[in-house]
Amino acid sequence: MKTMDYLHLNASAVNGVVNSLKSLLADYQIFYANLRGLHWNIRGRAFFVLHAKFEELYDNAAAKVDELAERILMLGGEPENRFSEYLKTARLQEVSGVSCPDEAVKLILESLGHLIGEERKLLSEASEAGDEATVALMSDYLREQEKLVWMLVASSDCDCAK
Repeated sequence: MKTMDYLHLNASAVNGVVNSLKSLLADYQIFYANLRGLHWNIRGRAFFVLHAKFEELYDNAAAKVDELAERILMLGGEPENRFSEYLKTARLQEVSGVSCPDEAVKLILESLGHLIGEERKLLSEASEAGDEATVALMSDYLREQEKLVWMLVASSDCDCAK
């Protein structure tokens, strides 16, 4: 028996969704690793706040990695688990040596911008395939990340002269 036998989804229509989920999984694995590095290496007056925030963010990314891998399995695919393959697939790049708070926040915002764009594409693709569960998952990610982007921008873009 296969899970797809009971989901009432067209396997060929969902195949593109699975491939997009695999690509997003690779990006999230790189994002996670980058967040760990930022957490470890952050310096400056914002250390205590950002150190804790980056830990929260990498814990969140790790949960999303698990959700994405499980969704791939539910749809009949096999998630990749090798970082060597993630590096070939991911559009996000590995970073290291970032310790400046402004640079770290900028990197996170750029990464979130990429992830949001990919999640919007995946949401549309899943909707066309009738895969409402993936649509809901991407909607949840987008809602959460849009708020996070707003908060990160608000915390780093203050012109008190206005």
